[in-house]
Amino acid sequence: MLESMLSLPPLSLYIHIPWCIRKCPYCDFNSHESPENLPVDDYVIALLADLSADAFMAQGRKIHSIFFGGGTPSLFPADAIAKILEGVDRIIGIENNAEITLEANPGTAENYRFIGLTDAGVNRLSIGVQSFQNEHLQRLGRIHSRDDASQAFDFAVQAGFNNINIDLMHGLPNQTPQQAMSDLEQAIRLGANHVSWYQLTIEPNTVFYRDTPLLPVDDILLDIQDEGHALLRTQGFEHYEVSAYCRDKRPAQHNLNYWHFGDYLAIGAGAHGKITYPEKNQITRFQKTRRPTDYLDANKSFTAKNSLLAKSELPFEFMMNALRLNKGVPWVLFTERTGLSREDMSDKLNILITKKLMLDNYQRIQLTSLGQKFLNDVLEIMMD
Repeated sequence: MLESMLSLPPLSLYIHIPWCIRKCPYCDFNSHESPENLPVDDYVIALLADLSADAFMAQGRKIHSIFFGGGTPSLFPADAIAKILEGVDRIIGIENNAEITLEANPGTAENYRFIGLTDAGVNRLSIGVQSFQNEHLQRLGRIHSRDDASQAFDFAVQAGFNNINIDLMHGLPNQTPQQAMSDLEQAIRLGANHVSWYQLTIEPNTVFYRDTPLLPVDDILLDIQDEGHALLRTQGFEHYEVSAYCRDKRPAQHNLNYWHFGDYLAIGAGAHGKITYPEKNQITRFQKTRRPTDYLDANKSFTAKNSLLAKSELPFEFMMNALRLNKGVPWVLFTERTGLSREDMSDKLNILITKKLMLDNYQRIQLTSLGQKFLNDVLEIMMD
């Protein structure tokens, strides 16, 4: 049992579309090459049946934000996305002005598709550009070109989207600081109001893990990061999370709910969710059946795993999310979302404060600039 009564946080919904035209060599997400005939209708039916089975987890809440991830959700036609959103609203309900994001691959971008998505209710796009350099796109196994990426953004604007994120990677094989800055400059010129800019990491079970390319050395990586932060700052972007930058005060609401340790339902093959039960003083995590063929099998359960978070796990689980935010979060949020108090982790806090990795602040949980640079070391201390 936890020490204090938990509060019921906002509820988001993650919807996983597991197919791509081609699997990228760096990708460790649950994505699969698309069959010739994509089972769109069957998958939509399965998604809504999955959500209906989990509807009790909403506990009276409507959906605060929705994120279509993948895979490549833009492979699905707009009318299928509309059916999913109509079903979500019917089964649970969607809050007025909810942020509804869909990931789009420039290689699958067409003007009429984006127009259909706005009609369906999608109000935010996340375009997976990764780089505006053709040579890097080829090394990353992407199916689009620099021109495709720019055209996809233009299509989105023409379709009426005014909240657009561009995903970019840095630390690419043989990438120079000048090339990394050129990518950011192009995203700024296009007019993105949100940029997710993250370093390429080599993950197990990927092609790059088995055949690792030559990556820039640490000194070059630091130069890229420092120059990129400075460039985005001068262009009015707030660096509000480890790899997220926004301007016009438009952070990603869906991701903020993750980082604030909110709740999220999850439907689709391999999707992960987290739900709080205040009356039981419990928090659970669950994972859906990973393989699309199994997920579509009516004789098999949608849920593959369901586990209760132990009290000892909660400080790390909370901090793993909250410490990604550069301005941190109030200590009161830690108590509301975990049922624990600051005193429950005083030993670890003392270590972090002594090492000058965390601010000695009884109002907010916030890392120092040094702690932000060494976030993984902070999390290791939290995990011990």
